[in-house]
Amino acid sequence: MTDKETLERVREFFEGDRYAMDTGAFIEEIDDHYAKCSLVINDSHRNAMGGVMGGVYFTLADFTFAVASNWQKAGIVGLNCDVSFIGVPKSDKLIAEARLVKDSKHISTYNVEIRDSLGNITTIVQCLGFNVNNR
Repeated sequence: MTDKETLERVREFFEGDRYAMDTGAFIEEIDDHYAKCSLVINDSHRNAMGGVMGGVYFTLADFTFAVASNWQKAGIVGLNCDVSFIGVPKSDKLIAEARLVKDSKHISTYNVEIRDSLGNITTIVQCLGFNVNNR
């Protein structure tokens, strides 16, 4: 885990990700090619059936992937994400963790898991990133 000062600098940098910020995403932790972000579910996150809109899960996963893959050195952009919605939250907080699986000169692979605050898994996302610095 990184120190508090570094975490605050990373939070300030990613405030520029306006959509994620407006959705309520918050950076909890960072480490080497790792990020943990959260989001408190409110009424604006719900669909017509009362469930959490799929875009909320994807936004949180995409943001967590972006933080994990870019906080140390910016340059990774999303190339493809495969999302599996496998459960519903039993609490009002979602917690996403992104971890590097494989890194190469051009392509990186991250797995993102989203759980509720009780530990129930809701979403699994595999994200492929392209390194624009190595074109």
